[in-house]
Amino acid sequence: MSQLPTSNVTQDYLKAIYAAVEWGGPATSVSALAARMGVSASTASETVRRLADEGLVHHERYGGISLTGRGRQAALAMVRRHRLIETLLVEHLGYEWDEVHDEAEVLEHAVSDLLVERIDRLLGHPVRDPHGDPIPTAGGEVTVPPTRPLAQTPAGEGGRVVRISDAEPQVLRHLADVGVRLDTHVAVLEARPYVGTTLFTVTPPGESAGEPVELGDPAVAAVWVTA
Repeated sequence: MSQLPTSNVTQDYLKAIYAAVEWGGPATSVSALAARMGVSASTASETVRRLADEGLVHHERYGGISLTGRGRQAALAMVRRHRLIETLLVEHLGYEWDEVHDEAEVLEHAVSDLLVERIDRLLGHPVRDPHGDPIPTAGGEVTVPPTRPLAQTPAGEGGRVVRISDAEPQVLRHLADVGVRLDTHVAVLEARPYVGTTLFTVTPPGESAGEPVELGDPAVAAVWVTA
């Protein structure tokens, strides 16, 4: 991968811009980026302007923000660090999957390239993190599997869980409590928009019969299944 920008702020912005579109979302705007980074719109706008001057992003006035080739490589390097650290924390240090995001946000800026590669080797070169997000290779290649949001899956259909957003730790804890994890099969039984829930069957890997589970809209929105 190319040389990482030395600024932690730059690294965080590039990673956030990449994350916005990774699973099919639209290019982020300055206001959306500001909300994600927890800063004012003027601060985000100034940072984006600097990143554009450095050749890391494209940004048309009032338009979406996209990464240049160099910006994408730097973003993928940070994503790789973050997701390998999350995997290490879960698999070897006893962390739960709802505890690792904030730890990885700090550690990703501190580890060396050598340590990242040693972690990758120790873990057996994993292709996804504990939440199903793909881990880029050392060469900057990444494969996002074909998926669809569980919220867009009609009644009578379902799929294998391939990704669960880690944006809300409480949602991760709730999904784990009701048995919804990676590789679990979920099938939609009935949408109940009048109460903001959906009824599913949840079948663990290797089992043939599932249990009924009712999930609220925020939990449903966090889950992606095989397309």
